[in-house]
Order: sequence, then structure tokens, then C-alpha cells
Amino acid sequence: MTIDWTYLEKTVTDVCDRASPAVCVAVPGEPSWAYQGDKPVPAASTAKIAVMVEVYRRIDQGALTLDTPFSLTKADRVPGSGVLWALHEGLTLTTGDLLYLMMSISDNVATNALIRSVGMDAVNRTMRELGLKHSILGRLMVGRLARPDEQENLATAEDYVRLIDAIVTQTAASAQSCAAMLDLLSSQQNHRRLGRVVPTAPGYRWGSKNGTNQGIVNEVGFVMNPTRTLLVAIYLQEVESEVLGEALVAEIAAAALKCAGMASG
Repeated sequence: MTIDWTYLEKTVTDVCDRASPAVCVAVPGEPSWAYQGDKPVPAASTAKIAVMVEVYRRIDQGALTLDTPFSLTKADRVPGSGVLWALHEGLTLTTGDLLYLMMSISDNVATNALIRSVGMDAVNRTMRELGLKHSILGRLMVGRLARPDEQENLATAEDYVRLIDAIVTQTAASAQSCAAMLDLLSSQQNHRRLGRVVPTAPGYRWGSKNGTNQGIVNEVGFVMNPTRTLLVAIYLQEVESEVLGEALVAEIAAAALKCAGMASG
């Protein structure tokens, strides 16, 4: 039976009074629902999902391993989220370390090291191969929005639901790599967005990648229970504060879970 997304539609409409949303939700095998789903918006750190996919495709090809080393230099340090910017020069990490730091705490230094390792063009090429039509990785992570003379990292909600779907359905890379990517998404340490509303009942699992910048609060991820999987991409702009934005993301996610029959109670 086709899911009735009416309650979600009303929730997103109400959110429009407090932010400018772009949203897409889907249950595999069912028609998706979107509001401004094909509108390119600043990806912020949700773009790191695409970087992760490309890294694992390189691992599948044998061009990289999780043990491939990376040595931190002074030039690698950039502002924004994460911890590597504050650690000592010469610190040696592995590709696996960088992936974990990128996805769990959104480390910008780790992300840039991985982008340099696989190449920005390759990340964009993989997005096109997986059906992402309007999203682009245009620059390294520097902890701010793009200046007028810079290419912004852009995403659409529909594109990023498609990307999460490719991971869940094991078409983004090998089955082993897709399972590892779901584990990394589940390592997310910010539980104030999607994680705030996922039921704690046995059998539920969730994972996500968030993104935050001035006026921007984003969340892309999945919720699974024994009978169903929900994919969500929520991009908010013109948000007064991160605290408000996180509450609005949770509000939208809760409505999606309710419509999909996955809410608690």
C-alpha cells in the first residue's frame, strides 16, 4: 500500500514559517515524497557521504586500504568541525581513522585528506554514476560557506536520498563496503536531529551525516526496523539558530517516521 505522506507535508509546510526547507523521504519500493527536493542547496558536511562512497569504491578496486597511512602536516589544518586541526604535526593516521573521524565527528581535516586521496573529480563522477543529477563537490572543507568567487558544495534532497538508498541497497559499492558505510553512518555522535526521534525499541537502527553552517542545519540518513527502512534528507536554510534548526529537523523526521508507520507508540 502506498504511504500517505499528508502529515509530513503539513509538518514541512508549518516549518516554512521558521526556515526554508528542502526535504525528501523514501521507503525503498514505495514512491518518495519531496518538498523542493530538486533544489540545489549548500551541502555543508552532508557532502562527506559522497566522499565516503568514493573512498570505499577505491578500497573495492584495491587502490586504497583501510590501513593506508596519512601524516598530519601544518598545512592540513583548517577551521571548522573536528579535532585534527588541534593535534600535533606528524601524527600518523590511516584511511580507516580518517573515515571514522569524518563521519562520526565531521572532521574537516580528515575529510580534506580523503578528498585529496581520491580526487574531487572522481567523487563527482561517482555521484553522476549513482544518479545524483544536481549535487556537486566543488571545494575542500574550510568551515564556512563559499565566497562569491568559489564553487559551493551543493546538494539536493532527492539526490542524497538516492545516495543513501544506494548504500542501503548495496549498489554504491560492494556489499562489504556498503555494510561498513552503514556502520560509519551509525557512528554519528550528534543525536539531536534524526537520532532524537528514533524509537529505542529493540530492532531499530539509525545512522546519519549532519551538516551545519551559518543559517544552515542539514541531516541525511536512515532508520531501519525489522520490517521497513526510511531514508531521509532534510536541508534547512535561513534558520535563526542551530538549536532551532535541530528541533525542526527532528520535527520533520518524527513526522516522516509516523507516516511510514515506524514511530513509537
